[in-house]
Amino acid sequence: MPGITLGDTVPNLEVETTNGTFKLHDYFADSWTVLFSHPGDFTPVCTTELGAMAKYAHEFDKRGVKLLGLSCDDVQSHKDWIKDIEAFTHGSKVKYPIIADPNKEIIPQLNMIDPIENGPSRALHIVGPDSKIKLSFLYPSTTGRNMDEVLRALDSLLMASKHNNKIATPVNWKPDEPVVISPAVSDEEAKKMFPQGFKTADLPSKKGYLRHTQVS
Repeated sequence: MPGITLGDTVPNLEVETTNGTFKLHDYFADSWTVLFSHPGDFTPVCTTELGAMAKYAHEFDKRGVKLLGLSCDDVQSHKDWIKDIEAFTHGSKVKYPIIADPNKEIIPQLNMIDPIENGPSRALHIVGPDSKIKLSFLYPSTTGRNMDEVLRALDSLLMASKHNNKIATPVNWKPDEPVVISPAVSDEEAKKMFPQGFKTADLPSKKGYLRHTQVS
């Protein structure tokens, strides 16, 4: 995608939201944040997604992660829309802020443009406390997000960060499953870093690069 991408710093924009006005870096400063955009208020897929974010809010809270929505309408429209979202998602309250962008000025600065539609996208950035983008999803307008995958990807990022990116998570990884050790870590270093031990896969190449270990 053009514009800001993985590893880039999100611009420190001042944004107006359903929970007041603030600068993005102030919001990101003390935690990880899931920043997700929507093409517009009162649209079907977006209504289900914002409701799901509200329903999963306790899972993000457990991880100390904030939520921050964005949609291309004004604050009053967002507040009216929230009534529909909460009615559809029985028992879930939208407590996270939703950024207003009625002039579509913020969306391009955050690289949340749909190149097919040439307009606002269904995008999601996971942003670290350093205000840098750690992961991005970009969905077409016809496809709603999978909240379980957002959580799984977030858990992977948090786990890797906890271990100074010396480990990575393999395909279909879920919390409590083994991780793999970075190729940048030698076997000697791995023995010190992972006293619980690790298992090296016996592969035809005999290169010994695929090493699994259990971490918490």
